Amino acid sequence: MARVQKRFVCQNCGSVSAKWAGQCLDCSEWNCIVEEAGAVITPFKAKHDLQGGGQWIDLVGLDTDVRLPDRMPVGIAELDRALGGGFVAGSATLIGGDPGVGKSTLLLQAAARLAEQGRAVAYISGEEASDQVRLRAQRLGLGRAPVQLGAATSVRDILTTLSAGTPPALAIIDSIQTMHSDLIEGAPGTVSQVRASAQELIRFAKECGTAIVLVGHVTKDGAIAGPRVLEHMVDTVLSFEGERSHQYRILRAIKNRFGGTDEIGVFAMEAGGLTEVGNPSALFLTHRDESVTGTTVFPALEGTRPVLVEVQALTVRLASGATPRRAVVGWDSGRLAMILAVLEARCGLSLSSAEVYLNIAGGYRLSDPAADLAVAAALISAWTERPVPIDTIAFGEVALSGEIRPVAHAGLRLKEAAKLGFDKAMVPAGGLPESAGLSTQSFRTLGQFVDHLLGRG
Repeated sequence: MARVQKRFVCQNCGSVSAKWAGQCLDCSEWNCIVEEAGAVITPFKAKHDLQGGGQWIDLVGLDTDVRLPDRMPVGIAELDRALGGGFVAGSATLIGGDPGVGKSTLLLQAAARLAEQGRAVAYISGEEASDQVRLRAQRLGLGRAPVQLGAATSVRDILTTLSAGTPPALAIIDSIQTMHSDLIEGAPGTVSQVRASAQELIRFAKECGTAIVLVGHVTKDGAIAGPRVLEHMVDTVLSFEGERSHQYRILRAIKNRFGGTDEIGVFAMEAGGLTEVGNPSALFLTHRDESVTGTTVFPALEGTRPVLVEVQALTVRLASGATPRRAVVGWDSGRLAMILAVLEARCGLSLSSAEVYLNIAGGYRLSDPAADLAVAAALISAWTERPVPIDTIAFGEVALSGEIRPVAHAGLRLKEAAKLGFDKAMVPAGGLPESAGLSTQSFRTLGQFVDHLLGRG
């Protein structure tokens, strides 16, 4: 007699367990485990051997000639840069971002560009009606673009429509959390529905050669909502980052099977939609005519693109016995604590009794360890009230021993700084390429760097 196997699935991470629990053992979330209908297990099925009865698979060697996949350049340079040259026919792309950051606006602009090139483009909205999308397109000046709009949440209806006639070159699904498959029980947005809907859409993309773009919601932590397997199923994962209070948006490739994952695209949100930013360094720098204490310019590197950002620091001396505060925006707070410890232990600067505030200007977020020296310079400048020269940049990794270690792609950083008018660079000692017209000052230890900033010889 057949029996139904019970399974309980976490709606946050997708882990499966045999019994219900109040807290998921994998992601530690509470009240997220829901019972779902499992497969029917029969005695024949449980004992059946899968080593026979299937179809032969053609196995080929690694030396077989393979043609590079065809790409569809959108015509938006920053989007094409993040994608590695454009959308690939038959690929699946997942783009996530905070609500209101501009995901739908960017995809609508990309769809209009491709449609104006003569390609068939379908935009399926599960959150808005077709008239709402059409009104947004008119506000963006794209009302005459030959994009086919549709409003649906049924995966069966969507695939039936896209399969009729010639499949489109690009299909945008906004969003995957609103899709529903009648083959699976459950409400839209659950783990099983998101996984099944995405699987059917990706299968259609591979069979018909249509590039599928799936818009994904994000959780309060910034991760793409739904099962983690969704990111494994697609070919490209893009993250659209930005704050509503800032004008600029960064499109970052987290995963890309057809290109690199170290490129970013920079956009500015304006009244007419998202516009490209060809020179991001000019956006993240403060235009000033004289030096200011507590500020240093750091040449960050995003893939092959150097971006100059301004590191701002502020220190406030407190009375004895007060608890100092540490506030960081745009950088790792743990790394700031390490830099402060090295300055006190190796350089004799006692910042333990002072409040420290650190900010990366323009809403930019740094994860490059080469920013250690620039942060140290900003802290020293703020603490001693000695400004760093306005025409100087700094980069280098600081070790716990106080040693300043070399970093990768120093040549690209120096060239970008020289192009924007900087004359001097404070860099680690050893292994530097040609300075590209900059006057470089190299340091082996953080103590030497502090002595230089304070003029102690």
